[in-house]
Amino acid sequence: MHGILQDVRFSLRQLNKNVGFACTAVFVLAMGMAASTAIFAFVDAALIKPLPYSDPTWLVEVTESVTMIPRANLSYPDYVDWKKLDQVFSSFDAYTGAGYILSTANGTEPVPAARVTSGFFRTLGVKPLLGRDFYQGEDSPGGAAVVILPYSTWQNRFGGRSDIVGQAITLDDTAFTVIGVLPRDFQFAPRGNAQFWTALQPKGCELRRSCHNMYGVARLKDGVSIQTALANMQSIAKQLEQQYPDSNRDQGAIVTPLAEIITKDIRPILLILLGGAGLLFVIACVNVSSLLLVRSEGRMREIAVRGALGASSVRMVRQFVTESLVLVAASSVAGLIATYELIHILLGLVSKDIMSYLPFLQGLSLNIRVLSFACSLAGLAAILFSLAPMARMRLSKLHAALADSGRSVSGRAWRRLGSNLVVVELAVAMVLLVGAGLLGKSLYHLLHLDLGFEPDGLATLRIAAPNARYGKDPEAIALERELIRQITALPGVRSVAIAGQLPVSFNGNTNWIRFTDRPYGGEHNEVNDRPVSSEYFSTLHAKLLRGRYFADSEDKSKAGVAVINQALANKYFPGQDPIGKKFGDTTLSHDSLREIVGVVEDVHESALDNQTWPTTYVPFNQSTDSEFALIVRTTRDESELLPTLVTTIRRMDPNVATSDTVTMNQSISNSQTAYMHRSSAWLVGGFAAMALLLSVVGLYGIIAYSVSQRTREIGVRMALGAQRSSVYQLILKEAGWLTAGGIGLGIFCSLGAGTLMGSLLFGVRSWDVATFLAVAAILGVSALLASYIPARRAAKVDPMVALRYE
Repeated sequence: MHGILQDVRFSLRQLNKNVGFACTAVFVLAMGMAASTAIFAFVDAALIKPLPYSDPTWLVEVTESVTMIPRANLSYPDYVDWKKLDQVFSSFDAYTGAGYILSTANGTEPVPAARVTSGFFRTLGVKPLLGRDFYQGEDSPGGAAVVILPYSTWQNRFGGRSDIVGQAITLDDTAFTVIGVLPRDFQFAPRGNAQFWTALQPKGCELRRSCHNMYGVARLKDGVSIQTALANMQSIAKQLEQQYPDSNRDQGAIVTPLAEIITKDIRPILLILLGGAGLLFVIACVNVSSLLLVRSEGRMREIAVRGALGASSVRMVRQFVTESLVLVAASSVAGLIATYELIHILLGLVSKDIMSYLPFLQGLSLNIRVLSFACSLAGLAAILFSLAPMARMRLSKLHAALADSGRSVSGRAWRRLGSNLVVVELAVAMVLLVGAGLLGKSLYHLLHLDLGFEPDGLATLRIAAPNARYGKDPEAIALERELIRQITALPGVRSVAIAGQLPVSFNGNTNWIRFTDRPYGGEHNEVNDRPVSSEYFSTLHAKLLRGRYFADSEDKSKAGVAVINQALANKYFPGQDPIGKKFGDTTLSHDSLREIVGVVEDVHESALDNQTWPTTYVPFNQSTDSEFALIVRTTRDESELLPTLVTTIRRMDPNVATSDTVTMNQSISNSQTAYMHRSSAWLVGGFAAMALLLSVVGLYGIIAYSVSQRTREIGVRMALGAQRSSVYQLILKEAGWLTAGGIGLGIFCSLGAGTLMGSLLFGVRSWDVATFLAVAAILGVSALLASYIPARRAAKVDPMVALRYE
């Protein structure tokens, strides 16, 4: 023990003696560890930490599959049949999204919610913190109006009152009785922003087999595999297809582990970021190893003398290991502090809306798994840093180290080893730079996508009107017209429109249609269905290709009309004029029949990275709803108009609730798709910038050391008449070969890395030539600039001074 303490004290004296080396090594390693550990903390929270349910590995999502939508919604009648016929689940429940208007002392506001079957929480294995769960049968039509509160709603809206159970809450003008409060750690990412959980109680179109709006969650029986469950559900789906050929044609089944559904969007991004952070840690270790090797050159004589005086090889090894452990320990402490701060910085960059879809990130901290990962990195670094100087200063070369010639021999050996390390650094930097370039280019294409309309100057918000007052067509149409009239009168407003869904949101709310002029074999012609007002396309500045828009007067008293997008025209009317053609539902019921009166250029209805599906636009006055989006085109700053819009609507009717007041550009830029792409691009870009800096510094170090070792040689060359240009050429040639080797190896590795991250790219190939050439040029120029400084110093060597060197 005394010997170990002596080695520790000696190691500390060595670090204190070389403060510059110690600070540089600690900083570089700490930053590499912090980046890797912080990203791992996110990976742990999302992909490793078990879901907060009982035996979560047995939980699966069960839903339907159709041609256009691999993961499609489930209809309630199909769910009932699946639950009755399945042989593989111990429990099977369903959920769907919902929205209510909450009445408070300050007025009304729309709140996100979820509706679930009575056994939903029991299937998950979640027990209420207060009160009770839903009783069996409370999810049936006409059941009691009961609600369960998430912990956050209980705290934020009701102050954590212990007497909340049994109290009434008014949702959609209906008194709901609070029956329970969920545990604090409960989360369900598919409905992460739900503030209220109510019993399903299907109604209206939900009772039809063709109405798909929910997902199933089930718990596998003991010993049942995913494959077995999938086969059983597909067999049931096939049986239902034969039994109900009109509504269930070509409908299959999907069974997926619930954990995969919850993390499917963020999984590839986190793994790419972890890989990038890991590569940065590799560069940090290589750089510190290079520093240790440089330092070992200055200690050759010291170690040789100690060996000559009788120090054993074991004693030398113990000293190297102790010095490495002290260095790594100091770096680890600094790295953990930096990790803690970096985690909070990254969490702060996650908006509230995005966090609602990533609830597993809440409460993220330095837990035992994260600390174990950090310790593993520290252990790897300690082993590497111990081996590096030991490999350089083998006892068999002690006599050479004591001789003058030993310097040149060891210097050449170090240059070979250091050169290899620099090639590795440059290759890793190339991989990170290419990754950052591809992600950056992908983000650019994503944000500059042709949307089919002009988003500048558009202000948007969502409106939820009380269904009891505006649930019928005349009242809903009157509300729409009054809103448009009052808002159009505001200063700077050019036009106002209403839509069931905002553009650039999602593909969904679909209909199955059938054309009247062609044979029908039961196929699913699935299209987006968008109720919009007559000013919708002119407000968006969308382009009319043929025909006309519909008029405000075209309500249910007039014949049904529709405008279709170009995607629908191309798919169902190739080489034909669709104007005048008619379509309806699969039974061609009279109320569903519509005549196509216009074709517009594709308006991007889906998320940014999804294709726009065939879409039908129908008059809002022929398909009314009490919930819709308002779109306002203005000549003013649209963000300044938003508060005025809310005030105007509240003044018109205080019971009409508003939400999601954003500009169209903000809606697009802050969408989940854009956020994920932007976050990955910025983080990998940050890693790449640090990698470029470290690799260039590493190259500078090896070239500078090479020049110092070859001072005598350079002096002789110049004394014999060599020109400065030849000295520049000599040094830059060495740097050029190292740079070329690093870039060549980096290109090969980048091809593989690009392929792995292909799912994150949009509008750019994983082997994009322009990106590879640009990165190679940046890395090459940066490396040669870093090499120019020692080359310039070498060219200024005084031959007489150089010949007297040593």
